[in-house]
Amino acid sequence: MTSPCSFPLKPTIPPIIHETQDTNISPPLSPNPPDLALPSCPCSLQASVPSLPPPPPPPPPLPSTVEAVLPNVYGLKNSQLLKEALEKAGPAPKGKHDVKRLLKLHQDRFRSDLQWILFCADLPSLIQEGPQCGLVALWMAGALLSTPGSVSLERLVQVAKERGYTAQGEMFSVADMAKLAQETLGCQAELLCGGLGGPNRDRVLQHLMAGHPLLIPYDEDFNHEPCQKKGHKAHWAVSAGVLIGVQNVPSPGYIEDSELPGLFHPVPGAPHQPPSFPEESSPGAIFLLSKQGKSWHYQLWDYSQVRDSNLQLTDFAPARAADGRVYVVPAGGVKAGLCGQALLLRPQEGSH
Repeated sequence: MTSPCSFPLKPTIPPIIHETQDTNISPPLSPNPPDLALPSCPCSLQASVPSLPPPPPPPPPLPSTVEAVLPNVYGLKNSQLLKEALEKAGPAPKGKHDVKRLLKLHQDRFRSDLQWILFCADLPSLIQEGPQCGLVALWMAGALLSTPGSVSLERLVQVAKERGYTAQGEMFSVADMAKLAQETLGCQAELLCGGLGGPNRDRVLQHLMAGHPLLIPYDEDFNHEPCQKKGHKAHWAVSAGVLIGVQNVPSPGYIEDSELPGLFHPVPGAPHQPPSFPEESSPGAIFLLSKQGKSWHYQLWDYSQVRDSNLQLTDFAPARAADGRVYVVPAGGVKAGLCGQALLLRPQEGSH
């Protein structure tokens, strides 16, 4: 989000005008004209006028009394207005728009031999401050859990500190995140172990197709996408949908997008047959629709890329170990707390 800012205009410097005499105009005649036989004055009129010095350089711009202030995107601590606006923002219908934008920009990433079905739930946005990516992801997930009232990020941080799950907002334990979600959001939390592949893949896809959020720890690359850094770039994301490539879209229950042929959406409120999931060995056929605390936008991540990143979280980052701060790391380290784990969140039975 950016707010319109006006910048002070530079002061207008009036031009310096040098007035000179027209050399083509004869000087006035003297009342007693000289004798024409005398030699004429060797000095011309132009030479008798002293040359003007070059114009001085323009003065420097006057100091501005108004400083343009831009929103502090990556630190909400100093931008209370932005922080309050984000926390009060409800789920905005941006998921489908973001996916369509990504499909248009990166058509080469999506196989043209498949038809695509998008299951998408909308999430609010909140930009993290400091090492709070897990708690920010949990806060965003709360919008899909039909919890009574809203739970602020400050409340999540407070309870996590009181329970000894965190020192500064970091979360290195999926099990602790599950307990925190149950206590603060009043939801069901299922700890998924053994990675996102194998039999867990179908459970994850069915969970997302039902409109429920998934919290995933992974290694974050420079563009926020999953990478493999052995846990040195450990980060959290919340997934709120899935894009599935199929040979044929089941009927009925789906409608083709009016702008992008080959993209289908489930008809709201209508029964629809679940699609057949692609083989796990078929790359580029399943993408997770995810958000994380360093960007306003959704991202589409190849499922196998997320799976592989989640499965190699083993080490605590040396940079963090040497920064002099205190972090809460479970017994067994990052590997015991994050590696191959994820969190399936659902509303409590009867909460709808």
